[in-house]
Amino acid sequence: MLLKLERGFDKFANIIGTITAFAIVLMILNVSYDVVARYFFRSGSIAMQEMEWHLFSVIILLGISYTLKEDGHVRVDLIYDRLSDRRKALINMVGAVAFILPITFLVGISSIHNAYEAYLSNEMSGDPGGLPYRWVVKALIPLSFLLLLITTIGFFIKNLNIYKCLHGSCEYNLKGEIENLKNELNEHKHHVIDIDETDNQGEQK
Repeated sequence: MLLKLERGFDKFANIIGTITAFAIVLMILNVSYDVVARYFFRSGSIAMQEMEWHLFSVIILLGISYTLKEDGHVRVDLIYDRLSDRRKALINMVGAVAFILPITFLVGISSIHNAYEAYLSNEMSGDPGGLPYRWVVKALIPLSFLLLLITTIGFFIKNLNIYKCLHGSCEYNLKGEIENLKNELNEHKHHVIDIDETDNQGEQK
């Protein structure tokens, strides 16, 4: 059940990643157009220039969720990388509940009012020839943190599955196996045979 839930959340995050990748392609084309128009044709468009940071906002805001799914956010630590998979999963679960979720609720809820005010006032660019409907970009802020909330739940479930060894990735307990072998040898459950000695006896016969 938990593995199915994890796959469902992963598919949802992959859709977000696909949209983000599409936005990256659009931004590259937009920047290329602006550069060519400015340096080769001595012309430009304020609307196209503003579209650059609009698309950049889409990439950043939506990319947060997909990056969390891929566990690609930057970490600066001295201990985490040395831990076992189960301990890493435990730290990730605690971090998701203690840090990601509170920030998600705080930023997401507080940004709804700004987006609503921009919609009521029909906020647009202050530059002549700029883009209208700036509320669309501001509405992406609460939307992106809603998506982050959903992917955080998936991130928690994924790490819970790792912690419960449902991925089959639990570390091999070598020390425990050595102790078991020692105990079995002490109990004479295993017989040690000298192969060379057996061969010599066979040749003598």
